[in-house]
Amino acid sequence: MTSTRVFFDGLFTSPRLDHPEGVAVHPADGSIWCGGEAGQIFRIDPAGTKIEQIATTNGFVLGIAFDPTASYLFICDIVHPGVFRLDLATGKVELFADGAGGHRFRNPNYAVFDAQSRMYVSDSRQLDEPGPAVFRYEVDGTGEVWDERPMAFANGLALAPDESSLYVVESFMPGVTRVEIRADGSVGQRSTVVELPGTVPDGIAFGPDGLLYVACYEPSKVLRVRPDENTDGDVEVVADDPTAHLLCHPTNLAFKGTTAYVANLGRWHITAIDL
Repeated sequence: MTSTRVFFDGLFTSPRLDHPEGVAVHPADGSIWCGGEAGQIFRIDPAGTKIEQIATTNGFVLGIAFDPTASYLFICDIVHPGVFRLDLATGKVELFADGAGGHRFRNPNYAVFDAQSRMYVSDSRQLDEPGPAVFRYEVDGTGEVWDERPMAFANGLALAPDESSLYVVESFMPGVTRVEIRADGSVGQRSTVVELPGTVPDGIAFGPDGLLYVACYEPSKVLRVRPDENTDGDVEVVADDPTAHLLCHPTNLAFKGTTAYVANLGRWHITAIDL
């Protein structure tokens, strides 16, 4: 049984939490971090009582992710197409990458790290301008086009718990694709995990139960998928809000224990779903 609630309502706070898309949980102190439509990076205390602005890219923040050391926050920005790095010790924001392999980012959307601190980044691009879907970067900033095959608006990412594959949301498929990570780290075969007709999936994350959770921008709901290669991706509705109040165009989600924190691009709050 699950329950859905507003974790933090930022409509009337100062600073105001304006239409967050990215969300991440700080691995050390459990605070909730999210982005804003003017490039802001916000920190919400673990109890959900206080918000503060930590930094800004002066753009529009999409996905955000902490590196495994929790020393930096990496930020995908669409106004200044690139991935920015926030030094948590100094508060300094700098451009980390704007592309690789002769390809510039068009719409860098989401980043995820593996255990070796390598960062995968999706580039949604535009449907009428197909191009590389996934980039990968080493700790020193060296980058490459990891998967050059186009996707139908590559969006949220999640690594399999054993890091044998990368899961990628294709918002306009609509559904989720699994991309094999070979033993040498190179890109392998693709397969469809699940198709989700009638939805626009956006973000994904593996939950503590090992299942894949999918936030759907439209309609406003969160789904749970069993990503077993021997199944057709069994789908279950975890949270659904036809009135778009508790969930309103949910985008990315991040777990802290058995609670999923969900960003709502259509409103001014972060939702918590207790599993």
